[in-house]
Amino acid sequence: MQHYGYADNKSDLLKRLNRIEGQVRGVSKMVSDDKYCIDILTQVSAAKAALDKVALELLRDHAKHCLTNDDVHSHTGSDKADELVGAISRML
Repeated sequence: MQHYGYADNKSDLLKRLNRIEGQVRGVSKMVSDDKYCIDILTQVSAAKAALDKVALELLRDHAKHCLTNDDVHSHTGSDKADELVGAISRML
């Protein structure tokens, strides 16, 4: 079984993602309940920020593990760097 860089943080990442899932359900309920637009936007912003933190943790784990571990993929160092830059560009 292949292990990725986030393997050590998997349970923490899943906890964060479950909280974010709850936040998104809360935003949906706010819309259903006709809550004030600015309050909804505040919660959307909080959920986006939480997802960004998850993404940054995954990038950190990738950089620490996947860019230094030649056994993970058969890519060269340059390919791995390009892959990381591509991931960062998608986030931006």
